[in-house]
Amino acid sequence: MTVQTHAGSRLNTPGPIARSLIERDKQVLSPSLPRGYPLVIDHGQGAEIWDVDGNRYIDFMTGIAVTSTGHSHPEVVAAIKAQAEQFLHICAADFYYQVVIDLAEKLDEIAPFKEDAQTFFTNSGAEAIEAAIKLARYSTGRQHFIAFFGAFHGRTLGALSLTASKHLQKEGFFPLMPGVTHVPYPDPYHPVLQLGGFKDYGEAVVDYIEHFVLGKRVSPSDVAAVVIEPILGEGGYVVPTPAFFPALRELCDKHGILLIADEVQSGMGRTGKWWGIEHFGVEPDIITTAKGIASGMPLGAIIARKSLMTWEPGSHGSTFGGNPVSCAAAIATIKLIENGMMDNAARMGEHILSALREIQTRHPSIGDVRGKGLMIGVEFVEDRETRKPARELRDKIVDHAFEHGLLLLGAGDSVVRMMPALLIDPTLTEEALAIFEDSISAIEAKL
Repeated sequence: MTVQTHAGSRLNTPGPIARSLIERDKQVLSPSLPRGYPLVIDHGQGAEIWDVDGNRYIDFMTGIAVTSTGHSHPEVVAAIKAQAEQFLHICAADFYYQVVIDLAEKLDEIAPFKEDAQTFFTNSGAEAIEAAIKLARYSTGRQHFIAFFGAFHGRTLGALSLTASKHLQKEGFFPLMPGVTHVPYPDPYHPVLQLGGFKDYGEAVVDYIEHFVLGKRVSPSDVAAVVIEPILGEGGYVVPTPAFFPALRELCDKHGILLIADEVQSGMGRTGKWWGIEHFGVEPDIITTAKGIASGMPLGAIIARKSLMTWEPGSHGSTFGGNPVSCAAAIATIKLIENGMMDNAARMGEHILSALREIQTRHPSIGDVRGKGLMIGVEFVEDRETRKPARELRDKIVDHAFEHGLLLLGAGDSVVRMMPALLIDPTLTEEALAIFEDSISAIEAKL
């Protein structure tokens, strides 16, 4: 497929209304919020956003993979309104209500393991990770965890202990939760281990875990779980090698270690399957989900094999987890995903990957294009031979695209991640890719 590029006009951004609101924001909101764009949203519809000054944007970042069905999908909005008119809240830790049961039954149906599942609802992905940590310790009687460099699991203290994507996220917060060992993620584009006779780099990573971590660092009998993103998110949208997960599952089974798949970003149909790990032919023991589960309403969950949900009443709880309005939004979201949007994600993902690989042939600064479904990464490098990250180039391309009406986000050292709504269509895709390539050309011309 050939992408027709065009010179888009620069938007008036930030406009006067946006500048005024940004100044007010600075006075009253925490400076810890990084705010990559001077964008003040007025409204969104589908895969498009308009700011308070009337500028229009194509949204290829969806609030970090959250607005999975697009902005304000009518069926999701209708479900929210209907539930809000019934009741807004009653604590699931103390009482029963149908909408939370309905959602849990649906998650049991789509869970990526054959065994029946049970769910604990939270408000966010970080809370889901915290719950998974506690459940793994409770059900195994073990304390230690293995996580991966480049991973992002959240910013609460337990989740932050597993996170290893940016040291800035940990600065000033030590000591964290003890008992976490980090190992290299199976990144075939930036391998840090020798293959050691293995044909698949992922097998070399698992061999390292077995012989160096479990052989020298910590006893297998002390390890509760391996926690991993099936496709690395914040760390660069990295897709593991094909043999990695089968080898990791075999290692976990050998030592009675749980496999926790963090599907907060890769789940809910984003990769063209319900869960990212389904691409690799193995079953996890616990998954965490949030982000795209409710199209923007705050909701997270851990979904675990029923045999692991052994904790007693009061062992864990949440006041707002499983909020009825959020659950109603999630049920509507899941219905839309299974009734066409997941298939569209797979189809449009292949379409975008093909287009990006063609763009790559015209731009040596693009080192790698990778992804599954609508979870796509484009890595920029200073040189394709050395694969040295080109962070400054990446950042300037993202900024230029924003100024011309395309919302993107960075990831890893020099990756642009593309994660449009699962309803994205060919027309908007063509426009977005044209802006993207125009931005690459414009920044390259200045170097």
